[in-house]
Amino acid sequence: MTPDPKYVAETVAIALREDVADGDLTAQLIPLSQSARATVITREDAVICGSAWVDEVFRQLDSRVRVAWQARDGDRVQPQAVLCLIEGPARAMLTGERTALNFLQMLSATATATRTYVDAVAGTQCRILDTRKTIPGLRVAQKYAVTCGGGTNHRIGLFDAILVKENHIAAAGSISAAVQAARELNRKVMVEIEVETLDELRQALDCGVDRVLLDNFSNDQMREAVRIARSHQNKDIELEASGNMTLETLRSVAETGVDFISVGGLTKHVRAVDLSMRFESALR
Repeated sequence: MTPDPKYVAETVAIALREDVADGDLTAQLIPLSQSARATVITREDAVICGSAWVDEVFRQLDSRVRVAWQARDGDRVQPQAVLCLIEGPARAMLTGERTALNFLQMLSATATATRTYVDAVAGTQCRILDTRKTIPGLRVAQKYAVTCGGGTNHRIGLFDAILVKENHIAAAGSISAAVQAARELNRKVMVEIEVETLDELRQALDCGVDRVLLDNFSNDQMREAVRIARSHQNKDIELEASGNMTLETLRSVAETGVDFISVGGLTKHVRAVDLSMRFESALR
């Protein structure tokens, strides 16, 4: 997944409009002709993500600002590592500092968290999925960050896959009725159904869905679900585990044999990576 330049430009424009509005009053204290040089460093271990947003911030403010990256999206870095060098008109650099760092620290946080979860299931066949529990307006950015951390994207939104949940089943009348309606609606997208019992799992398998979401199953139930699914005539149907997943329980869940574990916390529980932009000198 590569960030679309148009999307990056739109999200940056919104962020700058929010922060700068009709002008940065403080930056106007700096002479218009003043140039500067700065470095961006990390104060903690991280997986970096967001370089396109940083570049776009300064491009929109002043195309004369130059950003030279020392780390790429997806790179693991250690404390005090230099992420990039920035040089150009001082006013634009000062104006863009916070917006650029906001994007970089937030997206790096998602990438870093994802890498931690991916590492926890290393050696199994299980993959880590994100969810739709994202920051409004920044879903695609966060889902890109998940891929930088080694995770896998679930559906982007309500438009690119069908996930039949408890309320959909209740409204449709049954699992089979909901799946039939889904197939009639659009046969070109993944159809996934959420189940809460092994009996519901069997019904979903008989309907031939693409994936079954095991909602809040115990590990013993998941192992049995894997056994049932792998012995079914539709044995290629994927299994996704979801519900209260933590780093402490993740490995044992992966070892049950499920194909995916979805974790809302990758994008929902964001703790920004500690970054800093240090101005080294003023240039004339």
